[in-house]
Amino acid sequence: MAKNSSKASGGSFLDKILSLFGGGDPEADKKRLLKNIAKQLSHTKYKFYKQNGDQILPLFGKFIWDIYKTIGPCQMMFHNQENPNYFKHIVINYSLSDEQKALEETLSEDAIKDMASKMNFADLKKKIREDLEVFSNGFTDEKVIKTDSRYTLLMAFRSFCTFDFYFMLKKFDSSIREGDFNTTPRFESIDASYLADDIKDFASIIASMPYDGDWNDLFAMFKEVRGTEPVKPAQWAKIMQRIQGLQRGQILDMMIQLITKNPAYHTMGEMKSEQVVDPYLDKIKNEASNTVSRLESAQKNSKVDSILMQIFNTTNITVLKNYTEGGAAPFAKKELGDFEHARALNYLKAFLVEFVKRDVREYADLVLIRGQWSTTPLSQQMSDAYNAILQISDAITNFDDKMAADGEVGIKLKTHLPSTERSKEAANIVRTLIGDANDEAKGYIVNCTKNIIIFARNVKALIDDYPKKNPEMIVNWKELDRFAEHPINELAVEVYKKMYLISSLMQSLLGGGQ
Repeated sequence: MAKNSSKASGGSFLDKILSLFGGGDPEADKKRLLKNIAKQLSHTKYKFYKQNGDQILPLFGKFIWDIYKTIGPCQMMFHNQENPNYFKHIVINYSLSDEQKALEETLSEDAIKDMASKMNFADLKKKIREDLEVFSNGFTDEKVIKTDSRYTLLMAFRSFCTFDFYFMLKKFDSSIREGDFNTTPRFESIDASYLADDIKDFASIIASMPYDGDWNDLFAMFKEVRGTEPVKPAQWAKIMQRIQGLQRGQILDMMIQLITKNPAYHTMGEMKSEQVVDPYLDKIKNEASNTVSRLESAQKNSKVDSILMQIFNTTNITVLKNYTEGGAAPFAKKELGDFEHARALNYLKAFLVEFVKRDVREYADLVLIRGQWSTTPLSQQMSDAYNAILQISDAITNFDDKMAADGEVGIKLKTHLPSTERSKEAANIVRTLIGDANDEAKGYIVNCTKNIIIFARNVKALIDDYPKKNPEMIVNWKELDRFAEHPINELAVEVYKKMYLISSLMQSLLGGGQ
């Protein structure tokens, strides 16, 4: 839309113009200005307006009609395309090299899914990263400028072509039918005020046109993409020449000044510089990265569920009461933090409760208490690891109790949470408490997993030692068999298997930032 500068600062601007004439009567000075504008307009070749009677002349209607006839097919092209991203797509696609087009296909979601089924995620991530780098490097600075400029030109072309020429022409001849270019309307002089707003809008459009743009390049793109130009380049060049003549001579501005009786009126054009390459590259990168992340997360969850089934025969496991994903919801909602290791710690505690205190304890009692070891140092490492695991199990219980609403940490969180929206200090306290809790939880997971691995390695050594004719680690296996409620080596295999699974699970969850 055109902007009337007299409304923003026009009063003082008009006063400055009038002061040049030194008149004491502002109204008389304004009339004198308008008379001079009318005289100047009458000396141009554009016979569009007649001050006597304040009328728009038929030649202006003919001028608009000639443009409308020429760009009619362009209007159809733009009106029939409802997808706002369509024109961005054709401009970008036209700019891509053959190599970039091939890479773009490999970076699609379907292609990444297919690759994910054929290679591990470390290799997949490396390939996606390399492909994105090559793809992005294909957009040199010169190419980015050229592509963005092409889109800017296309949007200016679209803005001009979609101007409502028909609405303006209908004011000259109400019988005109939209899209009918075979019947020429009847053009007669009409009241200028009837067209004032339309002329302002049209003046704003042509004031914003990038006349020095590479229009031949734009029409070459249309021809390659659509098979034909929406308008012949020579016809468009003629339109550009005619409207640029109006713009240079300020013809429409003078008409508006006379119609609105405002000699200070000036059309403010706005040439917008459009950017399409950077947002497009960001979209490609984000979609590729998100696809890889989703696939990796799905694979990890599938792996986690598989391990849980092998250990617990279920994936629905809840042992902790307070340091849980649900327990962190009030804080996560306010972006104050999350209980990052809730899943891992919950699974670990369940393992300690349901398996260590049953099967592992049974095996440990046999080999560490009743077993006769060839040397003390061999048993000491296994014993230390076992005791550390039991101590960590108790520590996890105490930690979870601290996170309760009435616990040592939980009560602080509960106290400060209501104030976090208005108090930065309260928010920082909550973030610190949650961060400390996460560090503590991770410490339990890391230390417990380390000791589980140490214990499991010793179990594996004992499994190998058991069938030997002359055992090297425990010398009284046959005696231990008599005390065992279950076949001792079968129990050892089960303990080793479950410990291997839980350590793999913990490493997988911690490795994903869980």
